[in-house]
Amino acid sequence: MKDIKSIVTYGDAFIDYFSKGTDNTEFSRHLGGATVNVAAGAGRLGLPSAFITVTGDDGDSRFFREQLEQENVNLAFAVSVPEKRVSGVYVHLTPEFDRVFASYENETPDIQVAPADLSAAAFETASAFHFCSGTMFQPTALETTRSAVRLAKQYGVLCSLDVNIRPLRWDSEDQCRRTVNEFLQQADIVKMTVEELAFLTETESIDEGLRRLAGFKIPLLFITDGENGTRAVSGSESIHVPVVPVPPVDTTGAGDAFVAGVLRHIHLYGLPGTREEIIRCAAFGNKLGALCTTKRGALTAMPRLEEAQAFLEGEVE
Repeated sequence: MKDIKSIVTYGDAFIDYFSKGTDNTEFSRHLGGATVNVAAGAGRLGLPSAFITVTGDDGDSRFFREQLEQENVNLAFAVSVPEKRVSGVYVHLTPEFDRVFASYENETPDIQVAPADLSAAAFETASAFHFCSGTMFQPTALETTRSAVRLAKQYGVLCSLDVNIRPLRWDSEDQCRRTVNEFLQQADIVKMTVEELAFLTETESIDEGLRRLAGFKIPLLFITDGENGTRAVSGSESIHVPVVPVPPVDTTGAGDAFVAGVLRHIHLYGLPGTREEIIRCAAFGNKLGALCTTKRGALTAMPRLEEAQAFLEGEVE
């Protein structure tokens, strides 16, 4: 692998609490959240990976940091505030052994990474900066995201955005659209699902949605559609890239694995400029996403480089 700096990701520290039984009284802890999955997924693929976040001094914060460092993710640019408590989701188990969302907890939503906490050194040593809209409803986090993007641009770092829309976190759908649209104008790589495309553009078809997004002039856009594959768009090129058929077990985290795969490809080969390069990049992400669905969980299912090699038929170099 070429020595081409690192992938830097910004987002919330997050823990998933999975019930150990149907009585839902004991839980096991696992790292969770879209940006956490991408940072760790990049590390599992052999990329130098760093994560910008804020944690506290309690047991959950220590667990989060220790687990992420075991995934080969650098936390040198993360912030520690003693009072911060890591966000979490509790997932219960039904009598039929189905997992269901039970509750979301965030005791300290106003303790965020501040713009002044960002280190220029993180961007000086980055090949790409990845972020999503999951924290942008919070005013400080929004300003920090803006500052991080400015730093990335200052140092010539590619900006990667997974829109990852969670409408219930926002005061209104219009506020969500306006905020995400602001960053669509600045991102070099954007990933969204067909459902998110419909939400953002208020359209009912992919083609109409893409026409409405054309004005943003996004250098590389991916519209993912599960087993139906991915639409990759760059300039006048709009290419359908099919997904590898697999028997899915759990689709959680597949989009994050896709993003990690795309970032690895771009880290190695740069932003694709030809039709063939675009297809190869999207196909690599598709295969990582498909591989992720063959296991249960999100981060627990993120592919490691060594286990991906056979599945990718020699495409990992």
